[in-house]
Amino acid sequence: MPGIDECLLQAMVVPGARGASIVDWTSGLALGTVGETPGGDHEATAAETAELARMAAEYPSFAPDETHETHEPGGAKGLPVEDLIVTTRTGYHVMRFVETTFDSSVFLHLWLDRDTGNLALARLRLADLAERLVLG
Repeated sequence: MPGIDECLLQAMVVPGARGASIVDWTSGLALGTVGETPGGDHEATAAETAELARMAAEYPSFAPDETHETHEPGGAKGLPVEDLIVTTRTGYHVMRFVETTFDSSVFLHLWLDRDTGNLALARLRLADLAERLVLG
């Protein structure tokens, strides 16, 4: 079960990966970063991606009838959105929400080069990492 640093390094193994981070979407703070970032500022990128993640996680348009309590131990509230993908002219931004035992306000962000990146593999890798990530 990887921690933050190991998780980010494993994310960077995805073909075309340019940068990765783990972000708290309620505060917009990066809990960890590795590699490059658009604009060269990890904290600004974390805050900007957190805004997008917050909208997707909180707006009812993206969470139809799935915001009820789940049947998980402890009554943890399940996240209605699994991941977000933003496509730009030069790359992809994949944001994968991480379910935690506390408040599930964390996501993995992977920035991929559009020419060399593998979007399908990135989604699969981030899903696996999000499931195994240990925060604490």
